[in-house]
Amino acid sequence: MKDIQHFSLLSHNTFGIDAKCSRFVEFSTDDEARLVAAMLRQECAEGFLIIGGGSNLLLTADYPGTVVHSAIRGMEQVEKGTTNFTDFTEREISGERKEERGDSDDGEVLVRCGSGEVWDDVVAWCVAQGWYGAENLSLIPGEVGASAVQNIGAYGAEAKDIIYKVEAVEIATGNRCEISCADCGYGYRQSRFKHEWRNRYLITHVTYKLSTTFVPCLDYGNIRQELLRRGISEPTAEDVRQTIIDIRNAKLPDPAVEGNAGSFFMNPIVSREKFNQLLALYPQMPHYYIDEQHEKIPAGWMIDQCGWKGRTLGRAGVHDKQALVLVNRGGAAGSDIVALCEAIRSDVLAKFGIDIHPEVNIV
Repeated sequence: MKDIQHFSLLSHNTFGIDAKCSRFVEFSTDDEARLVAAMLRQECAEGFLIIGGGSNLLLTADYPGTVVHSAIRGMEQVEKGTTNFTDFTEREISGERKEERGDSDDGEVLVRCGSGEVWDDVVAWCVAQGWYGAENLSLIPGEVGASAVQNIGAYGAEAKDIIYKVEAVEIATGNRCEISCADCGYGYRQSRFKHEWRNRYLITHVTYKLSTTFVPCLDYGNIRQELLRRGISEPTAEDVRQTIIDIRNAKLPDPAVEGNAGSFFMNPIVSREKFNQLLALYPQMPHYYIDEQHEKIPAGWMIDQCGWKGRTLGRAGVHDKQALVLVNRGGAAGSDIVALCEAIRSDVLAKFGIDIHPEVNIV
């Protein structure tokens, strides 16, 4: 276990912000997570911040408290058995005891991963094993624990589609617990871990439910068109994964070259009435069906329509190939990124009447 005073977080955020924290604590086993939970209860009245790979984090100043990070590694196939959901989960969430059948359904595979594993390493391993369902989430930066907190998503898939359960240590008690996917309250880039459960748990492992049957999801973005351009009409999971990796690499900057956190804003979901009003004004507006009452509009398209793609404000800017990505042009402080964010939000609100919200955790 690491316990370091006055620690630089430069290598723990992809925006390249050289902020420091008063104390940095990292656990690498379940038992160490319990020790960290006890320490947080006893010593951290000044507050604490739990981070993953820092790919969804914007630091605006030095952090005065303790930063906690998981370094639990490991990926393994596990058997489906009785799930020991916590008393908290049974009592406060559902009001009834939850059981899982001991026998596995045909074609299902459970993969248990340490919360400190790099997410894309998990995707690569699962595809190589012939276990499917995660391939559309290829190359999303970050770690396994953050996938459960953020409900990461891309190209028509979300983490909630494959999460089976989350294992964690409850900070208030030090107890180990297991929480089902259904009880995590997942929505678009949302979960209970981000809201009412914020700073309540240290996530140690996430188990994903994958399939041995490959059912390609190709109708989001330009996946299908790119596959056809490559002469692939019946793609394998590896074909889909590699195509998505290539698309993402072509659109998104390398954080090692130009600091960024990937998509900075969430794509807004608007009412059918609002959508119809905008479609009448902008017939070529891209959009994605949610349900009969709602439609999703790409925030990147709106930002581009406001003339922000490729522009710079101070030492922060908007990527010239993907307007959803804000970048550190060199030496930017967190406050520079925030100023750019607010300028963009103001312009989008004025032009479209939609208030777009950051996906990134601003601290």
